[in-house]
Amino acid sequence: MSSIADNIGSVTRRIQKATLQAGRDPGSVRLLAVSKTRPPEDLREAFAAGQTAFGENYLQEALEKIEALDDLDGIEWHFIGPIQSNKTRQIAASFDWVHSVDRLKIARRLSEQRAASLPPLNLCLQVNIDEEDTKSGCTLEELPELVSAIGDLPNLSLRGLMAIPDPDQPESELRSSFRKLANAVKSLKQEFPEAGPLDTLSMGMSDDLEMAIAEGATWVRVGTAVFGARPPKEPQS
Repeated sequence: MSSIADNIGSVTRRIQKATLQAGRDPGSVRLLAVSKTRPPEDLREAFAAGQTAFGENYLQEALEKIEALDDLDGIEWHFIGPIQSNKTRQIAASFDWVHSVDRLKIARRLSEQRAASLPPLNLCLQVNIDEEDTKSGCTLEELPELVSAIGDLPNLSLRGLMAIPDPDQPESELRSSFRKLANAVKSLKQEFPEAGPLDTLSMGMSDDLEMAIAEGATWVRVGTAVFGARPPKEPQS
């Protein structure tokens, strides 16, 4: 069985190859290790192998890991799950990035509850790029108004967009979904130059990261290829 360190090496080489093939700068794409349901020991092993950024979906589980691994200097925590209003305070206090904001109310609460002593919270807006009924996210049409409003909020740094395209669609349509998100962030950056860096595209996972990188991804969110298959049941918290 491959170790987590071996898996990270393999995924990193895939990222590097895809980045080179896309004609992009080395290091322009980062690996976000999706660590939901994984015990702290697995994250510690990944950190020892050089992985510093971890994505969590479930708040209570994540807070326990953050406490257990608070001795790891330089570890970076990303919240990537759906956000309920009653959880924004802890997210604002404990995370470096949030990839899953899809409405102004949540962004406003995160801004108000982020301590001024902390660096601005890095924010990505989640887009329901294929307009699936089962997925969270705003529409492409809603983005301009949302970006305009969020750009005025303190304690946040609007970094870009996140999407989870339908993985079951044909490859040509999946690529089109990635491209639509990339074009959206380019347009927003031109239209709202003061809103934030807007330099980030969080898209692509274990099975399609090469395609996402070819279309401009700067974060690829990879769980299975790093940690192996998940346990059959996941906590809901």
